[in-house]
Amino acid sequence: MRRKLKAKPKIEPDYAYDSEKVTKFINYCMERGKKATARKIVYESFNVIKEKTKNPNPLEIFESALKNTGPTMEVRSRRVGGANYQIPREVRPERRQFLSMMWIIDAARAKKGKPMHEKLAEEIIAASNNEGDAVRKRENTHKMAEANKAFAHFAW
Repeated sequence: MRRKLKAKPKIEPDYAYDSEKVTKFINYCMERGKKATARKIVYESFNVIKEKTKNPNPLEIFESALKNTGPTMEVRSRRVGGANYQIPREVRPERRQFLSMMWIIDAARAKKGKPMHEKLAEEIIAASNNEGDAVRKRENTHKMAEANKAFAHFAW
C-alpha cells in the first residue's frame, strides 16, 4: 500500500512582485539562512534587468528564462542485472522549475569579477534569449536522455 503524500507548506508570494516563483527563487539564492541578503540580490538583479532590457516588467523575462532552461527529460541511474544504466525519464513540473532555477543560480555563481546581482541579471537575460550556461546545461541533459533512449524499456 502506498503511503500518504506529504502535505507541502504553502509558500507566500513575495511582496514586490506578488509571485510565488520569485519567493522560491529567493529561497534558492539564499546561503546560510541570510534571506534579506538573497532578497536584496534578486530585487537588484530585477532592477538591472529593467534597465538593460527596457522592459518595465522583469517578471516576464524571468518567466521566459525559467521556461527556456527547464528540462523536459533527464537520465536516472538504475541497476539492472549487475550493470548500471542511464534511463531517460520525464521531469515533473516541480522538479523542472527547481532545476531551472538552480541552473540559473549556479551559472551566475560560476562567473567571476562582478557583483552577484549583475551576474544573476545577465544569466536571466541570456536564458530568456535561449543563450547562456543554464540553457547549455538543459541541452546537455536532453542530449544525454536522447543518447540513452535505447534503455527506456528499463524504466520503472
